[in-house]
Amino acid sequence: MDRYPPIAEHGLVGDLQTAALVSSQGVVDWFAAPRFDSPSIFAALLDHDGGGFFRLASDDPGSTRRQLYYPDTAVLVTRFMSPDGVGEVLDWMPPGRTGTPTDRHTLVRAVRAVRGTVRFAMECRPRFDYGRASHTLALVPGGAVFRAPGIAAHLRAAFPVARDGPDAVGEVVLEVGESSVVALTVCAADGPAPPVPTVGAFTEQLWETVDFWQRWVRGSRYRGRWSDMVNRSAITLRLLTYAPSGAPVAAATMGLPEQIGGERNWDYRYTWVRDGALSVRALLDLGFVDEAIAFTHWIGDRLREDTGEEPLRIMYRVDGEPLLREEILPHFEGYRGSYPVRLGNAAAGQLQLDIYGEALYALSEAREVGIQAGYRGWKVVARTLDWLVDSWDRPDEGIWETRGGRQDFTYSRVMCWAAFDRGLRLASELSRPADTARWTRTRDAVLEQVMERGWSESEQAFVQYYGGGVLDASLLLMPRVGFLAPKDPGWLATLDAMDRTLVSDSLVYRYDPAASPDGLRGSEGTFSLCTFLYVDALARAGRLRKARYTFEKMLTYANHVGLFAEEIGPSGEQLGNFPQAFTHLSLITAARTLDEALDAAHAEGHG
Repeated sequence: MDRYPPIAEHGLVGDLQTAALVSSQGVVDWFAAPRFDSPSIFAALLDHDGGGFFRLASDDPGSTRRQLYYPDTAVLVTRFMSPDGVGEVLDWMPPGRTGTPTDRHTLVRAVRAVRGTVRFAMECRPRFDYGRASHTLALVPGGAVFRAPGIAAHLRAAFPVARDGPDAVGEVVLEVGESSVVALTVCAADGPAPPVPTVGAFTEQLWETVDFWQRWVRGSRYRGRWSDMVNRSAITLRLLTYAPSGAPVAAATMGLPEQIGGERNWDYRYTWVRDGALSVRALLDLGFVDEAIAFTHWIGDRLREDTGEEPLRIMYRVDGEPLLREEILPHFEGYRGSYPVRLGNAAAGQLQLDIYGEALYALSEAREVGIQAGYRGWKVVARTLDWLVDSWDRPDEGIWETRGGRQDFTYSRVMCWAAFDRGLRLASELSRPADTARWTRTRDAVLEQVMERGWSESEQAFVQYYGGGVLDASLLLMPRVGFLAPKDPGWLATLDAMDRTLVSDSLVYRYDPAASPDGLRGSEGTFSLCTFLYVDALARAGRLRKARYTFEKMLTYANHVGLFAEEIGPSGEQLGNFPQAFTHLSLITAARTLDEALDAAHAEGHG
């Protein structure tokens, strides 16, 4: 197996409380349990020698590999093809009772020969607590048990398992039509052992999992031009959502670099208010109302928490816990030497005022389907906006979580405007008590400030922060939230300026770190989120040919199973944590906007 396969050479499986990455070589090289943000069990993607992995693959090194999802599901199929035979590994995690937190999670790996004879080799080499905890191994009938402090992992196989030091290995030879299975169940140290697996029992479970996902996808009302990609993005968003709380994580992984060998290696296994709030619109557009409701309730719970400080933090753990102390794992070398590997995220303590706009945006969008906070909930919203009246005009760290000092970021002010704009709409629609006169004066003051100080005459564009000359792709959201009309002359000039400075072969950079130092060394790739926001803005501006071509080109950067990381590197490689929820939700919104604009153009006879 490769020490470090490309980031894009992976599929994602999960049970709506945690998830695992499976490489196209049949290796599980990332898995944390019992939650997304729990310590890792397999982390070879961050340290090949010390991270741990679970390999199940053809032992023919010359075999050709292909990977795909079973249609409209989160069941991953990895195929191995050689002159002697063709075999498949099917990976899935049964969703179970998705609304109830549990410490018990099972990763199932079934193998079958579909042509000729195939020998499959298995290596299960866990390294608990990010490789920091030692473990014991006991062979038992039907498999093995790994034990580390506070956790047990039961390996159950329908074929013989042997000891290899502290790890378990095995192999099985299958003739055409034959199948076998191995399952790893992670639970508390004293959790009961699962039964020895049988092919029949797991075949039934496989089809139950297939039915679960296909039923869910059928709930989508998207009937546009890019159904396959939109459905895959929707499934990915669901896989990255912690079902018991309704909170999505930004990505399944931690520590994957934005530049190979660089230091921009963050832990993304937490819930950003911004990401989750913007996902509400995407979910509602697809018809997934329950998921949108769940997250608006989660936001409401955060606003109700009286911390005595800022009403909201920018990110939380999936259960709402705000403490995310950042530390470095010094024993991990990092993906292809990209050190340091960071656990936790110090950005949790930053000031980012845009989150209030995104939170109110989500609550306002949810109102569309009859979601109401009730009187007590409204009082929380009103209290938040009353606080923001006195608190919006401050420098902050901005949407990109820069570590180079606070600035008066234009995007932060735009979203403060959105907070008051949406709050005023809700107060009117719900006939709720509010200091609307004060909110209106503040909303208008924010707009006037942005128009006067966020605009650069030299750049003929709205810029990243007041007094600066750097463009910033976050401002692509200005027309989406209604701050400017999509064809406003100032906005079109800004879009033209972004074309000149941020766009490279249709791919969009967040900003130029060299021109606007962010406190970190190195560079980064283009941001896939920003490219889809660019498509959305182009479509709204009526630049449909460019919008569609950019969108179609961007889809070619998806990996072999339709997944996107955070960034695209200079040679088209995917970089950053994987897969990234923000990228997939922006794909959905771009597809919806572009579909509607193209349909309208065709109806008007413009082609």
